[in-house]
Amino acid sequence: MTRMRFGPRGFLTDEEKQNAPKVTKELIFRILKYLKPYWFQLLIVFAIIILSSVMGLLPSLITAQIIDKAILGKDFELLIKLVILAIVTLAASNIVGVFETYINSWISQRIVYDMKNEMFEHLQTMPHSFFTSEKQGDIITRMNSDISGVSSVISHTLTNIVSNVCTVLTTIVALFKIDAKLSIIGILVIPLLVLPTKSAGKSRWQLLSESQAKNDELNDIINESLSVSGSLLIKLFTQEKYINEKFRKTNKEVTELQTKESRAGSWFRVIMGIFTNLGPLLIYLAGGYLIIKMNDTALTVGTITATVNMINRLYRPVESLLNVSVDMTRSMALFTRIFGYLDMEAAVKNARVVIKPSFDKKTEISYEDVEFYYLEDVPLIKDLSFHVPSGKMYAIVGPSGSGKSTVVNLLPRLYDVKGGAVKINGTDVRDIDLTYLRQSIGMVTQEAYMFNGSIRENLLFAKKDATQEEIENACKIANIHDFIVSQPDGYDTQVGNRGLKLSGGEKQRLSIARVILKDPKILILDEATSALDSISESSIQKALDVLMQGRTSIVIAHRLSTILQADKILVISGGKIVEEGEHEELIAMNGVYKELYETQFRKVIEMETNG
Repeated sequence: MTRMRFGPRGFLTDEEKQNAPKVTKELIFRILKYLKPYWFQLLIVFAIIILSSVMGLLPSLITAQIIDKAILGKDFELLIKLVILAIVTLAASNIVGVFETYINSWISQRIVYDMKNEMFEHLQTMPHSFFTSEKQGDIITRMNSDISGVSSVISHTLTNIVSNVCTVLTTIVALFKIDAKLSIIGILVIPLLVLPTKSAGKSRWQLLSESQAKNDELNDIINESLSVSGSLLIKLFTQEKYINEKFRKTNKEVTELQTKESRAGSWFRVIMGIFTNLGPLLIYLAGGYLIIKMNDTALTVGTITATVNMINRLYRPVESLLNVSVDMTRSMALFTRIFGYLDMEAAVKNARVVIKPSFDKKTEISYEDVEFYYLEDVPLIKDLSFHVPSGKMYAIVGPSGSGKSTVVNLLPRLYDVKGGAVKINGTDVRDIDLTYLRQSIGMVTQEAYMFNGSIRENLLFAKKDATQEEIENACKIANIHDFIVSQPDGYDTQVGNRGLKLSGGEKQRLSIARVILKDPKILILDEATSALDSISESSIQKALDVLMQGRTSIVIAHRLSTILQADKILVISGGKIVEEGEHEELIAMNGVYKELYETQFRKVIEMETNG
């Protein structure tokens, strides 16, 4: 997903225009679904907006009375009353505004709360492939920025449209009630205020866009050149002069564009000032002409002043309504991106009728003519069949990219087979309740992931109601208990983000303790010791040996020590099992396994021996 860069209010970027969503009846109704639970509060907000629009007329009407009746009528007592009334009206209007903002904010935050819950729960149903293909930053953006942006749509875009419509309608009615002739002149002047502003603003926006793009280019140079790796590369290839010239050139272009944009901004403010005051001056001119030349006795100074104030009151809402299509496009784009995720169907989900077979007595695993692919025309696994008897440990080996991890990921249904079936005790895993299936399988991967929290919290992720005794027993089996109790905070020790406060071996032993605490019937090991030193590897291997006792296990093996312990070795190449047997048998075949032994396993043995 590419995030759109939003232009200033009133203008769409080329990217926004290109990606503008199609507004349909279905899309509108789907958005309104989120507003439905809060319809009563919304009615209150709209009622307050109407009340606020009416109250906004009172200062201008009171001003007319102050001029015509109090000042020109020389009635000081009336003047005091009208001034007090104006102050009370102003205070009441602001209080009403605060109340409207409060309710509006409450509604928008509740909707954001509902949408975030819905999105988070939906993403939990997404298959493993979703998280391997989508960028993590994009997922977080949809969860946070996009959904949080809905708050602005509700609290600003929607209510601003209603508020602006109410303001325009009430003001026009009031204008024509005061004086129709001046009102017509004032309304005809509005385009003179809006159109030049739009033109000047568009010119300024184009310069601002160019300046932003060039500034991004400058930031890229800074980030790349002044990073540890970038600065080292520049020094090693003696490119200081080239990078300095590149920076100087781009910096000059940024400066020139920002200077132009600043000048355009100054002229923009000049134009705004001229046309903002032009309308009132024309009304004063027309009013003066009617009073002085035409002897219009019905027209008063107070009426002219009130008309000017109300025309000024029309300017902003009219301009805002002219830009409503831009606001709506951005709002619809926001919802479209959110719905894009919510509309993704869970590729791996429960069947209509599921079962929970007992795995207490035996847990045999069968792969029957399994086929799998990520891209339909690029098969990864084809016609793969093997059987793991209950309580046995089978090792899977093969060249890099042969599909070893994919094979084991099909068992807990991180992916679903495209053909054939994976079975436990003769039952297709797709017919087993998904939660029950995954609760019955323990998996230790190469990367031992830890949540940012305490050691205890990470262990309880496997079994929420585990007792302290159970936790300690699991950690003793995993050879990590002594390390934990040696820490000042013991089991409450914080592991840091992704477990960064722990070594690789410590994290791996904790992940094994977590699986021990889960007590699964089936065990999958995506070789947990391949990237560790020999001391850590030996400690973890002892823990794994205890963990595998009596459990049906499938191990993706990279070390010969693990392979030699297997009841059978399966050699995968080209998405198929090309060889199977014990170590000596496979060596004698003089095939893929022997080649792997010569190129991978023997090197590991020699490194361990020399080490």
